[in-house]
Amino acid sequence: MTTNANFFLSLQKGIQSALSKPCIEGPDFPFLSYSELEELTAQAANLLKSLDIKAGARVLVQTPKSPLGVAFYLACLRSGAIYVPLNAAYTTEELDYFIEDTEPDIFVCDPARREALKGLFLKHKIPSILEIDASGQGSLLDQLKEFPNQHDVVQVDSDDTAVILYTSGTTGKPKGAMLSHGNLDSNSQALFKIWGWQNDDVLIHALPIFHIHGLFVALHLSLLGGTSMLFLSRFDAKQIIQLMPQATVLMGVPTFYTRLLQQDTLSPELCKNMRLFVSGSAPLLEETFSAFATRSGQQILERYGMSETGMLMSNPLNKEDGERVPGTVGFALPKLNYRVCGEGGNELEPGSIGTLQVKGPNVFNGYWRNPEKTKQEFSDGYFITGDLVNEGPDGRISIVGRNKDLIITGGYNVYPKEIELVIDELDSIAESAVIGVNHPDFGEAVVAVIVPSDNDQTIDEQEIISGLKTQLASYKAPKKILVIDELPRNTMGKVQKNLLRDKYGDLFT
Repeated sequence: MTTNANFFLSLQKGIQSALSKPCIEGPDFPFLSYSELEELTAQAANLLKSLDIKAGARVLVQTPKSPLGVAFYLACLRSGAIYVPLNAAYTTEELDYFIEDTEPDIFVCDPARREALKGLFLKHKIPSILEIDASGQGSLLDQLKEFPNQHDVVQVDSDDTAVILYTSGTTGKPKGAMLSHGNLDSNSQALFKIWGWQNDDVLIHALPIFHIHGLFVALHLSLLGGTSMLFLSRFDAKQIIQLMPQATVLMGVPTFYTRLLQQDTLSPELCKNMRLFVSGSAPLLEETFSAFATRSGQQILERYGMSETGMLMSNPLNKEDGERVPGTVGFALPKLNYRVCGEGGNELEPGSIGTLQVKGPNVFNGYWRNPEKTKQEFSDGYFITGDLVNEGPDGRISIVGRNKDLIITGGYNVYPKEIELVIDELDSIAESAVIGVNHPDFGEAVVAVIVPSDNDQTIDEQEIISGLKTQLASYKAPKKILVIDELPRNTMGKVQKNLLRDKYGDLFT
């Protein structure tokens, strides 16, 4: 007998345990109770059924953050459809690739962009288009009123894909990481337990919901516990300071904490109700950890994960389990197997720096329609993360670098090759190298080092940056463009980006 392994069933237990409680509150959106969320989710699932969206169909979503967006995500899980969230900053050019790659049966967009995207919808013959705007209004909400608020949970296997998260690739083409219902369930249950989620927790949710941190970590834990969220459309340090006395948990990226430290009112008294500050998506500087502990009276809990795996490591919640050590990401989550390997794939002894490889119930099934890339990224069943780590004698992990050129800026992943391909098409530029350098606010900043096609010509930095923003999401655009005569290369002709990072590492500090 096959068991229904739909992850929504786990979330539904939390939702139904809290029907009389607030789900979403806060200054940016109308109040939404758990009973209202349950009804919206069922209505949206019935809408999908009416559009003949069956289990395994791809549902592409690029909308502003909203409570209705949360309900629609849950409806996709409930229906067995594959939810594909996209960054709201992606341009029309970038969307063309995602639509072609996923062949969605439905696209949900911001009504403000529908006219601009009309050509794409016609080109790819997308069967259904729905809309959700920044306030949670739109054609999707209008149509929900026609549908009943009861809907069965569609049966799926634990290995069936629930979500595709696109992560940038070194070739410049993003890859779709297929996360299964089992992946989501195992990771959420593990975090719920090790972070000691409480029935009366109140989460400040200021993260986007197109990415693993805001969509899976923050949202899933609140729903599993049937606890309230102070749901914000974006991060605003002053707004979060005002909300802290009403909350118990904040999840954010390092930039959140550097900006909170700029607020004069941050104090132990202000944070006395807070039990947990979590940071992830980018490395947290030791100085930020120490300064925040001094100002707030509490230590930030740093954790580590990635789109392909969910969370992998976490610093301890309680002192009896160990200290939260700045500059480390803590210990492996339960049921996760890992190894640290050298260049030849040989397993290294603790204390050695090598590439982290992981295996466990949270590790994804592979890349969408890309079996060759999937095969390359696994070794003996272990996923090769590409991150260089140092394992302490007690099993504590420190991330010391990346053997890929990934840049993490403000919590977002950026691969240089994607930007270089666009820059190198400009007539005024012969070649480019994009690097990440330390930045006090964003963690890392994107910097483009270019060689002009004519050494005598003048390069207009702002004109190039503005032009890139029409083709790429704004966070991928360089913060600075540097002009040099030639790029440093080794004897094999490969650009030595490490020399560029060393030379310009203090650009913003």
